[in-house]
Amino acid sequence: MNRLLILLLLFISSHAMAQVRAARILLIPLDDRPPCLQFTVRMGLIGHAEVIAPPQELLGQFTTPGQSEAIAAWVEKQDLRSFDAAIVCLDMLAYGGLVGSRVHQVAAPLALQRLEVLNRIRKKAPKLPVYAQSVVMRLAPSATPQNAAYRQKIARWAEISPYPAHQAEARQLEKEIPAAELQDYKEARTRNLRINQRAIALTKQGIIDYLLLTQDDAKPQGVHRSDHETLLQEIKKEKLTSRVALQAGTDEVSMLLLSRALIRHFGFAPKVRALYSSESTREKTMPFEDRPLYQTVSEQILAAGAQEVQDNTADAFFYVYASRYEAGRAESSIDEIASLLEAGKAVIVADIDPRGDVQGGDSTFTKALEKRQLLGKLSGYASWNTAGNTIGTALPQGTIYTVASQKLLSKPGLASSIYTAQQWFLLHRLLDDYYFHTKVRREANAAFGQAGMSATLLDEKRNQAMETRCQQQLQAFFTQLWPAYQASIPPQYQCLTPSPLQFHLPWNRTFEGLIDFDLTCKALKP
Repeated sequence: MNRLLILLLLFISSHAMAQVRAARILLIPLDDRPPCLQFTVRMGLIGHAEVIAPPQELLGQFTTPGQSEAIAAWVEKQDLRSFDAAIVCLDMLAYGGLVGSRVHQVAAPLALQRLEVLNRIRKKAPKLPVYAQSVVMRLAPSATPQNAAYRQKIARWAEISPYPAHQAEARQLEKEIPAAELQDYKEARTRNLRINQRAIALTKQGIIDYLLLTQDDAKPQGVHRSDHETLLQEIKKEKLTSRVALQAGTDEVSMLLLSRALIRHFGFAPKVRALYSSESTREKTMPFEDRPLYQTVSEQILAAGAQEVQDNTADAFFYVYASRYEAGRAESSIDEIASLLEAGKAVIVADIDPRGDVQGGDSTFTKALEKRQLLGKLSGYASWNTAGNTIGTALPQGTIYTVASQKLLSKPGLASSIYTAQQWFLLHRLLDDYYFHTKVRREANAAFGQAGMSATLLDEKRNQAMETRCQQQLQAFFTQLWPAYQASIPPQYQCLTPSPLQFHLPWNRTFEGLIDFDLTCKALKP
């Protein structure tokens, strides 16, 4: 009897050990846009993590700021000790989101006061790892109908005003820009720098464990350079270079911090080797950024919690394709990616627009990935908007999947759910980054008379009509691409036909679309 009892207890114990508890990650997002919220939540599933954010109605929408005090109250009601990490975008707490950070609707004292919730989080959960983002303000204000006449003038003024050689032009712009609007811009910049500095202080105090100061859309020169100098001096003075980084990018940062959190949680930091389709492009500064491409890549590898290596000991190879205007380079890049996959390597792909005029996937490159049946075999993939956005989406997907492959896929009952999450995200990138941004969005904008990069707001009637048109076109592409995509999935897995697509324009513009669908994959027994 005693022997049977011991065996039963051993069985129960071993069964319990085989079950891996899902990590719980608290997320206060930058705003409610898909890259900041949907992408991060979905990416968490690849690492067997439940990402929990405040109710969406608290997060605001475009020019309506998020409810900072209500979000803080929601956070304090949570069982903070039950979380494995927290990812906190300070701009949501301080100003109600990214768009709110670009105007001076919240004065500095109130913004600083709102950050006090971080001290209360630390008091309630002393051991909770807190990963934070604080945005360094970009050059241009947010595009709205109200500032259409002078928005680009402010951006130009912000780029040239610090430099003596451009003083005549700067003074002329100051005459053309409404004085109140330029003053609001200056006050917002001053306030935001104080918040950046407060974030550094909170890191020194141990309230924040790791901080990313992230430069929103910028250029190599401008008023932001003095902000950088101030912040870098403070980081160095406080000896925080291992815990605070200043890098390009904004919308993708919660995904990078998610990767960092899960890498720490599982105790495995993948080694990543970056490969470039073009050595000359590697050295260039990409549109809307202020540093060379290779620097952005290296900074984001570090931010994601991975290790950058220069040899083939890498756990994953990060292929940075930025050669869409070089004849024949798409095909040869695909050959290189295929060779890595055939050699059993984990491959992450970032398809970057080096001119900034498409802001979606390259047609030749993407269609070749489809034709060669490679997409479903990738560890990570993205191609949207800026280089930083693309890198900061593909890279953390790849690092999290690499961690999952090492730590989770062999666990009973986890392979199917993790692989479902991985394939959902790859498919979503293909639909969103290529089929929506490169094909559907451009045609829809032309049909509806949208201008430029489609930041123009639509009224509700036109928005619904645009949503219907885009959903129908995307669904047709989805139905057409699925058989070839399904064939690219490794034979040890099987994925069923996805559900019909849902599509929305959450900010009443085509600059971002919310795409959703259901997918089920299962691991096949060997």
